[in-house]
Amino acid sequence: MSRYAPAHVALERALSKLGLASRAQARRLIAAGRVTVDGREVSDPLAPVVPERARIAIDGGEGTPVPFRCLMLHKPRGTLTTRRDPQGRATIFDLLGVAGEALVAVGRLDFASTGLLLLTSDTRFADWLTTPATAVPRTYLVTVRGELTEESAHRLAAGVEVGGETLVARSILVRKRSRRETHLVVTLEEGRNREIRRLCAAAGHEVTRLKRVALGSLELGALAPGRWREVTTEELRTAFGPDAPLGRGPVQLRR
Repeated sequence: MSRYAPAHVALERALSKLGLASRAQARRLIAAGRVTVDGREVSDPLAPVVPERARIAIDGGEGTPVPFRCLMLHKPRGTLTTRRDPQGRATIFDLLGVAGEALVAVGRLDFASTGLLLLTSDTRFADWLTTPATAVPRTYLVTVRGELTEESAHRLAAGVEVGGETLVARSILVRKRSRRETHLVVTLEEGRNREIRRLCAAAGHEVTRLKRVALGSLELGALAPGRWREVTTEELRTAFGPDAPLGRGPVQLRR
């Protein structure tokens, strides 16, 4: 059996990963008896399913395979990596329009961060890229307030404890520094929530700009903020290796 065979996930997560509902919305849909799996109503939001194989339906709208797609978006500042926002703030899917249908974001960039963001129709590929075990390097250009010394950069790269959690960077390179600000190149192998901002804060420096410029060997390049392009499977194989599980048969619900 393939090392990257489709995996079971909770039904609520499957609906969320497909971009059809938030987990809270999915739980309400399931509780209301509106979700079926392989033709049978499921009342447990934690029921394990394999999205690539199960026939998932909301109000009778059954899932069907969709072609593998991957987009690279240059996420601009002031947008959310979510399908919808209760506060009405702009999201990446507002930028993508119909191009973003049936796609899920591979990880996140926070509201103030910019740069390379992948979106794909294949939830298995998205999970593979974001799991810590895969250790895909993520490279960022970072600006912080004040002068961050080489010594501080080495300490941060070695790892620091923040709130009972060890945060560590693969590397931190000081590009330029002054008393006013310091410019860094930071590479991570695990994308934890606001990890770079928390790392720098631990050394007493506030991040003022954060831009992801590469994921593996896949680079943002000259793609302008708010613009996107299709990424080919050949590019993805080159960037992430032959073991990357591409095109494993995700599903899309006909609503």
